[in-house]
Amino acid sequence: MSQTMRAVMETPQIGEESLLDEMTHEGVVPEELPLFRGLPASRRSELLRHAMVHSVSPGTVLFEQGEVPNFQLIVLAGSAQLFGRSAEGREVLIEAVRAPDLVIPAAVLTGAPYLMQARVPEPSRFLLIHAAAFRAAVDDDPLLAHAVIGSLAHQFRRMVRQIKNLKLRTATQRVGCYLLALSKRQGTPDRAVLPFEKTLIASELGITRESFSRALSGLGESGIRVDGQTIEILDASRLAAACAPDPLIDDADA
Repeated sequence: MSQTMRAVMETPQIGEESLLDEMTHEGVVPEELPLFRGLPASRRSELLRHAMVHSVSPGTVLFEQGEVPNFQLIVLAGSAQLFGRSAEGREVLIEAVRAPDLVIPAAVLTGAPYLMQARVPEPSRFLLIHAAAFRAAVDDDPLLAHAVIGSLAHQFRRMVRQIKNLKLRTATQRVGCYLLALSKRQGTPDRAVLPFEKTLIASELGITRESFSRALSGLGESGIRVDGQTIEILDASRLAAACAPDPLIDDADA
């Protein structure tokens, strides 16, 4: 168990009203979270009696791969990065989980060990529900089970998109489509600000840091200019022509 989770388990559990006040103060309304949406107030209250809100700083390890889940984590603010590590110590970034998603519910529901490590790249806030209470609630409440199935389906589709991206595209195409999707998500069609260091982004795209830099350099002829962590998109149509974005890979589900 990671030091962070040990600290959480040793923290006195706060009451439901205090928890609701804390979440509301942070701009989070429980019934607006996808997991709680549509649930009766009594079921939300039951879950929150077994929950706590936890703020973590960048670099915090939420759990290690191989650990058995003690909590179902829900991202309230910020994000968590999921890493896979080989027996030789090689590490790759699998994906980043952002608010308001659940963090690896498949492991929590089955009680199986995590297949990835979770680290926090930015100041973040999580709702933690004790795993046993979460599983019991899913067993008892069809509406909650439906919400969890929706989360699992969303994550499965996201993983399929990622696999298609890795297997069907060249490194340069992956980088170009990443930039276009990032600029769309950030709401700035003329630029994309890299959210992580380039080594991590390269790892998520299944390439080395050197290949990532070469792809950026090559895409200079397709309408981009690199300025540190900011990538200026000078000609989005030319960039799209070079990397062939595909909505069945690059667009997120609603």
